[in-house]
Amino acid sequence: MSNLSINTIGSRISKWGEGPIYWEGHLYYVDIEGHALVKLNPVSREEFSWDMGERIGTVVPSASGDLICAGDSGIYQFCPETGLTTNLADPEADKRPDNRFNDGKCDSAGRFWAGTISTVKKQGDANLYQLDQGGTIHLKITGVTNSNGICWNDSLQSMYYIDTPSQKVMVYHYDRLSGDISNARTAVDFKDLDVDGSPDGMTIDSNGLLWVAMCHGGAVVCVNPEDGQLVNKIDFPCVETTACTFGGDRLDRLFVTTGVHKTLEEPNAGSVFVVDGLGVQGLPANPYRGK
Repeated sequence: MSNLSINTIGSRISKWGEGPIYWEGHLYYVDIEGHALVKLNPVSREEFSWDMGERIGTVVPSASGDLICAGDSGIYQFCPETGLTTNLADPEADKRPDNRFNDGKCDSAGRFWAGTISTVKKQGDANLYQLDQGGTIHLKITGVTNSNGICWNDSLQSMYYIDTPSQKVMVYHYDRLSGDISNARTAVDFKDLDVDGSPDGMTIDSNGLLWVAMCHGGAVVCVNPEDGQLVNKIDFPCVETTACTFGGDRLDRLFVTTGVHKTLEEPNAGSVFVVDGLGVQGLPANPYRGK
């Protein structure tokens, strides 16, 4: 990969950039601690942000044209034109006030999967949920601490999922018709690999390889879920690499969000990076297909 290039894109410096997703020529992502939703055109470099008034963990497009967000107040629909929000689900509002929604993505059937995080780091107190097309919320995985990366393979038979403190990528058998998952097993155990940091946001390429941002590790790693081995590692000039996604017209550009470390002074921390020349392509994003 001698032609590999890594550059920053856009002008925003996020306190904690996360949840990038490429949709209809734009990169959407969130600044969790900056309470912002950001829309960036990678070609024109034009960018726009909305103040969401709370921590926002992730964003996905909706087939209706609006956006689906998840954060402090649960899962909600957001209209970019009017700024209006409509609550869709908040399953932990009463029982777990120290939790908020974190990362999430949609499967190919249009269900939105999003998980929570214990902001006080209470082990096993968070969960992964699924919001189906009819607007019903389903509890899918319990005993989570920091719900993060989630994606599906091209054959739609496997779902990959990260609970960050576990230092693992789990794989589940996935039934597209029902949305059921089963037969959980470890696909990648980062304790067995010579990489720093903890697995955070994740995406998948058309070859079935996983690309995982290593929070506190300053890198995105490519791993093979079939044997759990490290395939590639891309280093970045700031330690808090948080999430990644493929985008661009050919889905061959890797966009990486970052955050600002509490004590380190790094000139590019909080920027979005774009990696070109990888020679691989990602899979297209899916919108929420709810009512």
